[in-house]
Amino acid sequence: MGTLGSILKDNWEWRGQIFNLAIFDLKKKARGAVLGWAWLLIKPTIYMAVFCFALAIGLRGGGGDPTSYPYFMWLISGLTPWFFMEEMIGSGSDALHKYPYLVNKMKFPLSGISTLYALSNFIINLALMVILLIVYVAVGMPIDIYLLQIPIIMLLMFVFFDFFSILCSQLSAISRDFSNMMKILAMLLFWVSGIIFDTSNLVEMGFGWFDTAMLFNPVTFFCAAIRGATCTKTFFWDDPALLGCFAIVFVLTVVMATIVYKRFNEEVADVL
Repeated sequence: MGTLGSILKDNWEWRGQIFNLAIFDLKKKARGAVLGWAWLLIKPTIYMAVFCFALAIGLRGGGGDPTSYPYFMWLISGLTPWFFMEEMIGSGSDALHKYPYLVNKMKFPLSGISTLYALSNFIINLALMVILLIVYVAVGMPIDIYLLQIPIIMLLMFVFFDFFSILCSQLSAISRDFSNMMKILAMLLFWVSGIIFDTSNLVEMGFGWFDTAMLFNPVTFFCAAIRGATCTKTFFWDDPALLGCFAIVFVLTVVMATIVYKRFNEEVADVL
């Protein structure tokens, strides 16, 4: 509990610097481009448009219920949170190598580096979520109470992947092999987590064991939660099995992050 308290205390005391560095990180990404900040949204928007064309029109993929919501709405509801999760799994797991000057030239808390990277990407994802809701209204979907859970889901996603980054970035600082493994994991999770297909369909195909395994996949949880708010009209706590499995993974991630942080926090600065 002492290490967890230290992580939370450092992030709170350095919150101003963390926010300013997150904004600076966004400005750096947009620097030198004619369209500037727009590029931060153009790439994921085009990405979603291509998938919608390929799956909803080209392959006519299934996952939505055409009687209540269009498939492309179901698809982009899963892709939108995925952009944040992909960044945190693939690059956020090696956040310390992205900001070595904060480790070597400043007495900046290492947990705060993960938070500023998560915040930088989270701001972009909030903008994408606004675009998602604009599309939601434009296609005639109802404004209802289910949408109110989106801020809670987004906050949960931010906190979970912040701790995930704290855990993995420490290990990646010690070994580049771990960082490379996480990049492969990000690619694998895209195809198996139900982002572009409904994992419940696997039960009918005889792969019920895989659907059960995905209950412990946080990517599946957040995609299903956002889709519940926008498409299937359920609350994220309506599926106790999925919520319970996510809670287990959440607690284990926080515990492992605090253990690893306590063990390697002092050594990481020397390694970097």
